Amino acid sequence: QVQLVESGGGLVQAGGSLRLSCAASGRTFSMNIVGWFRQAPGKEREFVAAANWSGGNTYYADSVKGRFTISRDNAKNTVYLQMNSLKPEDTAVYYCAAKWGITYLDQRSYNYWGQGTQVTVSS
Repeated sequence: QVQLVESGGGLVQAGGSLRLSCAASGRTFSMNIVGWFRQAPGKEREFVAAANWSGGNTYYADSVKGRFTISRDNAKNTVYLQMNSLKPEDTAVYYCAAKWGITYLDQRSYNYWGQGTQVTVSS
């Protein structure tokens, strides 16, 4: 069993920055891939970023590439999402997720999920 808890969401003006954190606990050895997803009002949940826990592979949605960075602190079992140059269309509930596998982008393959943290970007 793995538990994931997101934090760091809030209200920010367009062009600003936020860093989201996802703390993992429990049987963290049961996951090798971590990801971030988001769900905006009236839309389905979509992929944002993902990485393998050991490092070396990262993936980003085109909409956030160059602005967002996924990273991790192995000692703290924590995954981060640094979000820069935020836009109003980034407004959503952001979820972290984890899995054991070889694919990164399909949210249906992730079996551990956090409860989400709200990010609101004002114009």
